[in-house]
Amino acid sequence: MTQNPDRTPTQQDLDTISRQLNRPARDVAEIGARCVCGNPLVATTAPRLSNGIPFPTTFYLTHPVLTAAVSRLEAAGTMAEMTERLGRDEDLASRYRGAHEAYLAERDRVGRVAGTDGVPEITGISAGGMPERVKCLHVLVGHSLAAGPGVNPLGDEALDLVRGEWDAETCRCAGAWDQEAPVPHKDLSRHVKRLAGERNPVQVAEAAVTESEADGEADSSAEPEPGTEAVPEARTVAAIDCGTNSIRLLVARLETGPDGGQGSPQLVDLHREMRVVRLGEGVDATGRLSETAMERTFAATEDYAAVIRELGAESVRFVATSASRDAANAADFTAGIRDRLGVEPEVVSGEEEAALSFAGAASVLSPRFAREAGGPVLVVDLGGGSTEFVLGAVQADMTGPLRPDSAQGGGTGPRGPASGPAVTHSLSVPMGCVRFTERHLRSDPPTEAEISSAAEQIEAVLDEVEARVPLGEAAGVVGVAGSVTTVTAAALGLTAYRPDVIHGAELDVDVIADTAGRLLAATRAERAELPYMHPGRVDVIGAGALIWSMIVRRVAQAGGGSVTTATASEHDILDGIALSQAG
Repeated sequence: MTQNPDRTPTQQDLDTISRQLNRPARDVAEIGARCVCGNPLVATTAPRLSNGIPFPTTFYLTHPVLTAAVSRLEAAGTMAEMTERLGRDEDLASRYRGAHEAYLAERDRVGRVAGTDGVPEITGISAGGMPERVKCLHVLVGHSLAAGPGVNPLGDEALDLVRGEWDAETCRCAGAWDQEAPVPHKDLSRHVKRLAGERNPVQVAEAAVTESEADGEADSSAEPEPGTEAVPEARTVAAIDCGTNSIRLLVARLETGPDGGQGSPQLVDLHREMRVVRLGEGVDATGRLSETAMERTFAATEDYAAVIRELGAESVRFVATSASRDAANAADFTAGIRDRLGVEPEVVSGEEEAALSFAGAASVLSPRFAREAGGPVLVVDLGGGSTEFVLGAVQADMTGPLRPDSAQGGGTGPRGPASGPAVTHSLSVPMGCVRFTERHLRSDPPTEAEISSAAEQIEAVLDEVEARVPLGEAAGVVGVAGSVTTVTAAALGLTAYRPDVIHGAELDVDVIADTAGRLLAATRAERAELPYMHPGRVDVIGAGALIWSMIVRRVAQAGGGSVTTATASEHDILDGIALSQAG
């Protein structure tokens, strides 16, 4: 490792960091430390990002080899052991408090360099758990590398512990990232969103203070201390949904509201992202997850872990579905995720997967249905390898994540309060866009015979669904996941993927069928040119559209025409996983 005499990042440095992180480098003020070969190890980041978000993690570890080594150290329980030692070793605790003060001083200096000094939301707050506990070893290691030995005692210890995998005298860059890959300039995910309503934390706090003063609850003559504004009680949670086709991340503030938590939990998005990793590729034929598919998923998980640390999530829940539930080598996948994320992945049952999906969709749409529909709602989560059908009674006042009524066939629900919608029926079936593309739609475009074969099997699956879930009782249908939202974008003729337009859009049954027909008739090249089409969905959208259109048609027929439309939702199992952490 070399200390950088000229800390100013070059364009080559920024390109390297972007490749290391597999996303654009952002707001890098300096290069805190370099490999012996000169590549960046630590990106020194401005204390306020250009999108307005306060950023306490000044020293951001970027090198994939060192990041993975530290992640494994965290997964081994090192942080808990270090925190315990801080409580009984006063000398260590004193030096750790000194590291905290040094970190704050450096961040103030970096803020002046970057022109973003004076960030009151994080005044006195360093990172990594300093000065009293250890929450993130990556932060401590980044600080040690940037400041040099002797400043952060626990960061120095962590570096000693990973010496077998990384040391300052050896270059480990070869093969650590694709040095010839195009430099990421934008996130291809259709699901990236920052801070709901485009408000940064300062604006959220100011709005809360204004509302409080209007209610006569605040003393307008008293100046609040920086960082103590009257925001609703909240904590940050992270949710990861790993399906057959994609892996998605949501980091959000889970706010209980100013009433002490008696009202409905509310999610305020901090980061939402999706990557297509095709974890279930070939599993239908082999019964095993391929090594290549698992590596793609592990790489995305490492990047997600960095975002989770960056945004300070206090709890994380990783839910794996369908392909990883059925595969013979599921244990290998589970171990790989545990090593990279530091939490135990949950390979949930089909019933709980369905319940979480219902919680996410119903948390937004159920009040409207409760007032207007006068009956239960059917939530359909159409994934890559499976589709979940959940029928639930909803109320105008939703007070928390659902817990299905197991006596009525709901299965095991997510963690959290038992209030909310009451699930009466849930069912997961092995029907999804990836599975049916691989089984049936092999031509470009699919032939009539292939479409007919797929439709015949879809009808057979829906016969099974209708025998176990009373589709005719549904007063409304809500569809979630990429196939549904992409069909909605196509039907609306969008010139770009617009979640704000798609969310809550209601389409006639015939419109959905016509749109599915157009997507099935298009060639792969034609689908790839559609402005709203995610690159990872080009190959499988035909099957997804066919399945969705036939589901909606079957519900309409079962209800004797009482259901004539279906609503798309951008809120789904990912939101349900986040809400399940309310407890």
